Amino acid sequence: AASDVYKRQMFGTAVSYSNTESAFIAVFANTYFDNDRQRVLAGAMGGEINNEYSDFLGSGYPAKTTDNIHAIFVRYLYSVKQNWFLGPQVLSTNYAISGNDWFTQELLTRIGLTGFDSNGIGLVVERDTRDNQNSPSTGSSLNINNIAYRESFGGDYSFDAYALSFRKFFPHGKGHVLAARIDGRWTDDAPPGGYSSIRLRGYTFGQYLAPHATLLEVEERHHIKGKWGATAFVGVACLYGDGKSCGDGANLYPAGGAGITYTLKVEEKMVARAEVAIGEGENQGFYLKFGYEF
Repeated sequence: AASDVYKRQMFGTAVSYSNTESAFIAVFANTYFDNDRQRVLAGAMGGEINNEYSDFLGSGYPAKTTDNIHAIFVRYLYSVKQNWFLGPQVLSTNYAISGNDWFTQELLTRIGLTGFDSNGIGLVVERDTRDNQNSPSTGSSLNINNIAYRESFGGDYSFDAYALSFRKFFPHGKGHVLAARIDGRWTDDAPPGGYSSIRLRGYTFGQYLAPHATLLEVEERHHIKGKWGATAFVGVACLYGDGKSCGDGANLYPAGGAGITYTLKVEEKMVARAEVAIGEGENQGFYLKFGYEF
């Protein structure tokens, strides 16, 4: 059992770069011990996000903004029942946004979108029946969690954020897998800098904001031959709240794409992938990553 647990531990670095010259780097550890009765996920990240708007926040004016963000995150889970985990999480972020001209900076200041420091704690409930953490082919995972940000913890604002994620995996054919996910994030009394954004390939995180976000994505993971495979995916996200609704097509953000995968370590199902994704308008991305998107 100890050997199997060791194989599923992961330590790594992730780097991303977008066509807006945005760059992001993260280091993380995803560990399991005590025969998988205890799990720890921890990470630190930082980067700069450059966004270009043809119609900035509905003002009718084009604008360019720069976001700088640094964050530290720790989550601990303990098995309370077969496949069920419960535990706390802690998140600390330092976020700043600035306009690249006087008008944009003045507008950011007026609406309160200037960034902030935040520290929060929360609770996580998770059910996990996946057959593998790195590359699931069957089973599902459900994660429900919250973060309570408080000024008493040293942050600039007090607000709450709630999140839900569900993944389901359907094996078919000779080594093929159909994967689906539903993600949601909702905020209560959050400042604009604490709003939700789009987490779909093809979009830069933080470029579009609203109090709440929900997305649906489906991906086909096709085994070609040996260690080689291919992916094809399609999804849609909705940003809503503060007068916005998913019934308005302007608040829907579709995305789709495809790519090639290569299994680096067959025993651990460790995959490397290269993908191209296209979103709405000029949003697009090329990705080189370890592991599947979800």
